[in-house]
Amino acid sequence: MKVVGITILRTGAGDPIPLTMACDLSSYGFFQRQGVKEMLTFFSKTFTKRTEPGQRQSISHESYVVHCYVRSDGLAGSVITDEEYPARVAFVLLTQLLDEFTTATGDSWKTMETSLESSPFPPLEEYLVKYQDPASADKVTKIQNDLDETTNILHKTIDSVLERGVKLDSLVEKSNDLSAQSKMFYKQAKKTNSCCVVS
Repeated sequence: MKVVGITILRTGAGDPIPLTMACDLSSYGFFQRQGVKEMLTFFSKTFTKRTEPGQRQSISHESYVVHCYVRSDGLAGSVITDEEYPARVAFVLLTQLLDEFTTATGDSWKTMETSLESSPFPPLEEYLVKYQDPASADKVTKIQNDLDETTNILHKTIDSVLERGVKLDSLVEKSNDLSAQSKMFYKQAKKTNSCCVVS
């Protein structure tokens, strides 16, 4: 799971205008990075333009997903991730980032310079690093991962208990120390309790 790029844009009449951007291009070759950055900007602008104000949407393209969110005031953000990255976490990132951006800039973003290099926003890089691991950045995802792990452990435990139960059956059958009445009691108890067995 990886966040490749985050862009904050201004929407309105015409094409969306990127205000600031951060990318993690470390997995690309040096000479590919500029082209990849241009493609990220293009995807951000194109898909943000096609997102209605107040809406969120995720668009898949090849092995990447562009998550777009356009606020009703015209401020927008896009997060480009790989296909495995949870959409919910991407939208949490966008909501928090856009709120922080508005707090830091006030309404000046409506008239801000349009050059990506002239309007850096340092927390953007921090978000890019923090959200590389969705489980550590998002508490709900972390809890869900913990629950999944616990469920897997419980399934393994139940399977091993059932396996032991089968072995116990064969031991009861083979035992000479138990009377026929004890064996009959064991079988009846097992039959009565079978309604409670989880399969």
